[in-house]
Amino acid sequence: MERDGGGQRRFRSHRRGIYGFLPPRNSLYSAGCLEHKVVDFAIQLAVILFAISFHESAHAYAALRFGDTTARDLGRISLNPLRHIDPVGSILVPLLLYIFSGLIFGAAKPTPVDLRNTKDPRLANLVVSAAGPLSNFLLAALGLVAFAVIRRLAPDAMGQLLEALQGNRFASGALAPITYILFFFVLVNVMLGVFNLLPIPPLDGSGVLLSLGGAAVARAFAAIRPFGFLILILLITTPVLGKLFRPIQGAVVRLIFGA
Repeated sequence: MERDGGGQRRFRSHRRGIYGFLPPRNSLYSAGCLEHKVVDFAIQLAVILFAISFHESAHAYAALRFGDTTARDLGRISLNPLRHIDPVGSILVPLLLYIFSGLIFGAAKPTPVDLRNTKDPRLANLVVSAAGPLSNFLLAALGLVAFAVIRRLAPDAMGQLLEALQGNRFASGALAPITYILFFFVLVNVMLGVFNLLPIPPLDGSGVLLSLGGAAVARAFAAIRPFGFLILILLITTPVLGKLFRPIQGAVVRLIFGA
């Protein structure tokens, strides 16, 4: 929450774009040959673009439910990635990071939300902020249900998936492409949801905490907001974020394989 020139309180009138990443590859899955890497990157990028489109659409739809039509009027309630992607943040940055570190990281265009159009700006900010990460968790849950069905009806497909994740080539089974895409579909959506719930401006977690907290929280976020992006860069380029997400990633993998 900020104050305008007349001293009146007002909520920030926009949501920042999603920031998402997939942690660097570990011993579970590593790409070796160039062909595998190209296909692997294309699959992960496609999954991320869909995930951020769903995420941003959730923000826009939640705002619409509270009476703000800003994002809807700009066509942001859409699964078309072209409505949400930023050429640099969504394409170039993920490509360069994948080449040099195996890390997938991207940012979408901000979804504009004017909370002044809502009857209860504080509640609207809470719901709009949480809608994006929750949408990713919903997608991940659907993916886990699909894996449960595959494990039951075609258990050999899970072994083929493990072969593809551990080796330099894709397995030859009929379900191999589906399970490989589904693996990253689940993992990416979980990581995007968790990452965006971190209480660091401009991530969604800061909006959630701001809505739940009082004036002290608002003052704290106002102080660190100018440094928010720098804090994110430091988290991504140091082992801190990897240590935070490694157990989450491991838990997701165990859920996928039913271990």
